[in-house]
Amino acid sequence: EVGEPFKEEKAVAKYLRFNCPTKSTNMMGHRVDYFIASKAVDCLLDSKWAKAKKGEEALFTTRESVVDYCNRLLKKQFFHRALKVMKMKPDKDTKKEKEKGKAESGKEEEKKSKKDSGKDEKTKKEKEKEKKKDGEKDECKKDDTPGTPKKKETKRKFKLEPHEDQVFLDGNEVYVWIYDPVHFKTFAMGLVLVIAVIAATMFPLWPAEMRVGVYYLSVGAGCFVASILLLAVARCILFLIIWLITGGRHHFWFLPNLTADVGFIDSFKPLYTHEYKGPKADLKKEEKSESKKQQKYDSEEKSDSEKKEEEDGKTEATRNSGTDGSGGERHSDTDSDRREDDRSQHSSGNGNDFEMITKEELEQQTDEGDCEEEEEEDTESGPSHGKS
Repeated sequence: EVGEPFKEEKAVAKYLRFNCPTKSTNMMGHRVDYFIASKAVDCLLDSKWAKAKKGEEALFTTRESVVDYCNRLLKKQFFHRALKVMKMKPDKDTKKEKEKGKAESGKEEEKKSKKDSGKDEKTKKEKEKEKKKDGEKDECKKDDTPGTPKKKETKRKFKLEPHEDQVFLDGNEVYVWIYDPVHFKTFAMGLVLVIAVIAATMFPLWPAEMRVGVYYLSVGAGCFVASILLLAVARCILFLIIWLITGGRHHFWFLPNLTADVGFIDSFKPLYTHEYKGPKADLKKEEKSESKKQQKYDSEEKSDSEKKEEEDGKTEATRNSGTDGSGGERHSDTDSDRREDDRSQHSSGNGNDFEMITKEELEQQTDEGDCEEEEEEDTESGPSHGKS
């Protein structure tokens, strides 16, 4: 025999009922709300009962203490444990299966007779299968790109059934709520509704000033609703007039969100919208599509060029590693070899075997040659005078 719940247990159950995340489903033909055990434990560990007060210990200190308390609530029939049962697809009729079996047996006999003459066909089919596989791989790659929309994941349906072992366990176990208290908001809304209905029925007993004020308010509300309806009709007429005059090229909407499923303020934003749907618009769309294709092509080319640059970098690195071994021999070259290399580079830079010289350098060289000849003549005349 289980006694009645205490006030503390009711408060904890009420907090858990309104703060723990729940989902709704059908169970035994009834609509029920269920929750997961691990989330309920986390919810109670974040509650006020998990914090110690002055002179008192906290009610929930560990997950085990929460599990023990929830077992008490389960015994007091605040909720009960349920079992998830996945819904299986309905089996096909036995008659259809028998017919299929007969058809398959007939096909097998035909295949045996066609095996000898159908070898070439098999090779063709294998090639076609390989092509299909390659196409599927390409499609998978396209689907992996960030711009492509992903397919919706199909969720497996399940139903709930009562569990034989009624114990609270911390994990992914499912528990169905039995305790369904009335929330304070729903109670307040119901009370206000009842008072409004009673006041409306007693309208003839109201004071004259209040009745006049309510009359003007009702007239103003009616005019507002009528003005919105007239606006909705007028904007459609304006759209049709502009569409007929321009031959369907200009689409002009005044207050386009007036009848849309948006808020009151958003229904008056924007003030108008205009679209041009002529030949130039089609050309612009084609240009945009071509530009997108070119961007994709350029990005693919860039990726190929980057790969080539990486390969070239690797080859240069291997060459540099090979040339490092011959660095000692290069350091052993003489100054004359280096000069010859410099001269050869200078001559090969112009594509000729001689150096290019300006007019000023030629004049300087000729002046230097004349000076050297005069010095030689002086030297020759000097010893002749001595001999004489």
